[in-house]
Amino acid sequence: MRSLLRTHELVVLAALLALVLLIGARNPAFYSMGNVFSLLKGSVIMGILSLGVLLVIVSGNIDISFTAIAAFAMYCTGKLMLAWLPGGSLVAALAIAGVIGIALGSVNAVFVSFFRMPALIVSLGTASAIRGLMLAFIGVRIISNLPASLVDFSKSNLVELTDATGKVVRLPTALLIYVALALLVGFLLRYTIIGRGIYALGGDPVAAERAGFNVRAIQFFIYGFVGLLSGIAGVLHASAMRNANPFDIVGTEMMVIAAVVLGGASITGGKGTVLGTVVGVAFIVIVDNSLIVAGIPSYWQRVVTGLIILGSTAATALRTRAIARVHA
Repeated sequence: MRSLLRTHELVVLAALLALVLLIGARNPAFYSMGNVFSLLKGSVIMGILSLGVLLVIVSGNIDISFTAIAAFAMYCTGKLMLAWLPGGSLVAALAIAGVIGIALGSVNAVFVSFFRMPALIVSLGTASAIRGLMLAFIGVRIISNLPASLVDFSKSNLVELTDATGKVVRLPTALLIYVALALLVGFLLRYTIIGRGIYALGGDPVAAERAGFNVRAIQFFIYGFVGLLSGIAGVLHASAMRNANPFDIVGTEMMVIAAVVLGGASITGGKGTVLGTVVGVAFIVIVDNSLIVAGIPSYWQRVVTGLIILGSTAATALRTRAIARVHA
């Protein structure tokens, strides 16, 4: 029990519950179904992106190109669907975006794996290149006439209720995709050889290779999977917004990374769980929502995000040192 209580995930969960109680005490409307559904809806895109970032951080690297990949895949999927599959289904849109995402993610994998370049530098370059291409060939043009399947999906809901004020509140079906992907990534990390290889790679790449793991294949899987999740997140974002803006999502990298780090993933690699990431996403979304409701300017949200990254990283480092001293 003491070991459980010391786990980072439970510490963050306890902090999250304390935050919820504090905010609710100051503003009872925070507990309204409309606000709860809004928070859950706001967690979907960040949550899906964070699952990919979790794999990268656990492997001992950092990728910041995922938002550029999401925006590029989202826009290209919209264009391709309108040109070739105007009546195509949501599954077709997700598949097209996923393939585009995997292709772009594999570009990162080539440089990281074959040229042994740091993923941070590689992703800085690919993100800049992708954004430059979008500026050059797309500019600020927005696709406002999305395929009917994406618009219809944005209107589908898991739950539709009327709150105490008579307002209809809805919980979007997209939340199911987030939950399904979280379960998939959790299973992958916990019960598969690839998952063990990702943790081993984050612990010590040389030792992982000596232990028999195919490091190059694992790296291609990681960055390809990040691209896949980014493409899916991009399509779901376009569906929710009912338009494809090539510069939506871009700029949220630090919030996603903050959520993953807050959830217990170690920047140095080898540690991190899906549960912690989900809790970290919820924490960031609630903090962001609370700052907006309180009327605090957006630049203070960046300050809070930076402090969360610093504080969580410091807490993880201190905890690791304490455990090391106990076992010494």
